[in-house]
Amino acid sequence: MDDAAMVGLMGRVTGTVGPGLVGEVIVRVRGGAEHFLAHPADGTSRIPPGTVVMVVEHLPPRTVYVTAAYDH
Repeated sequence: MDDAAMVGLMGRVTGTVGPGLVGEVIVRVRGGAEHFLAHPADGTSRIPPGTVVMVVEHLPPRTVYVTAAYDH
């Protein structure tokens, strides 16, 4: 899957995403659900488990930069 195909996909945080942390998200892709290492897109946000996120950048093979999909 190329970078552009991942951008815009929605996922859910399974391990806290934040500065200085390597978080984890699960994203529905390629007919299933896959886990990716995740970092906050803005470099400063802390995103807790359970939060719905959107992929804004994909670094193959398994790293994504995400932002919360909805304001709290």
